[in-house]
Amino acid sequence: MPQAQEHVREQERHRYRERPSRLPGAVVWTWDAPARPPRDPHSVLPDGCMDLIWTGGRIVVAGPDTHAFEVEPQNRVSCAAVRFAPGTAPVLLGVPASLLRDRRADLAELWPSAAVRRLTDRFEGATDPAAALERFALDRIADTGPPDPRTVAVAEGLRRGRSVAATAADAGLGARQLHRRSLAAFGYGPKTLARVLRLQRALEFIRTGLPYAEAASAAGCTDQAHLAREMRDLAGTTLGAYFSAGGAGEAEAAAKSETPQPSGSSTTA
Repeated sequence: MPQAQEHVREQERHRYRERPSRLPGAVVWTWDAPARPPRDPHSVLPDGCMDLIWTGGRIVVAGPDTHAFEVEPQNRVSCAAVRFAPGTAPVLLGVPASLLRDRRADLAELWPSAAVRRLTDRFEGATDPAAALERFALDRIADTGPPDPRTVAVAEGLRRGRSVAATAADAGLGARQLHRRSLAAFGYGPKTLARVLRLQRALEFIRTGLPYAEAASAAGCTDQAHLAREMRDLAGTTLGAYFSAGGAGEAEAAAKSETPQPSGSSTTA
């Protein structure tokens, strides 16, 4: 690997910081943009999560992705955020996850303008925007209540590699009930969530040093070819290209601060 390229990757790792949130399953993260934007676009891989992001004086919601989300370099700016575990953010926002699938939306598209202005003023005056976001999320969940325990159980079962059928049975849900609840909580059906979480498991195993074939088996793929197909379908690249490009994943979340796409619809919390 060229020395200059490795230096850029090392700088990228230092710009991204995260810590566990006091909100169960959530992560608080920040990313400091370089003085000069990178030359190449950046891909955010699906992870089943949603993010609430403070960036450029705006509050942005990053919805659940079904494929790699490409971010242009000029849109990667400094940001602070909370990344919510699958199924958590829709309760906090009062918006079904399916309305935000594969989108980046201003909170102003989803909530009344007066409420967004109050939040914007709150975050602009904060010395630590990331902590202010976390405080807001904690206060909001205290008002709305936590996610449905069955939704949490579904996400946990699929994360551990349980089959969709077994997960539905464990949660006491029929197939149609599970699909309907999954659309609202995760943004897509349980089979898609299972695929996304399985790919993320495989990538984590590879980062620990496991060969591709062993990682595929450990993650629940039938074989390495199955994992390769999932990587192409969900990430739009190959395992070799992803890891040779620095697929350690430290900065993937930072790219979620991308300028929102045009809204197809909006709702009020």
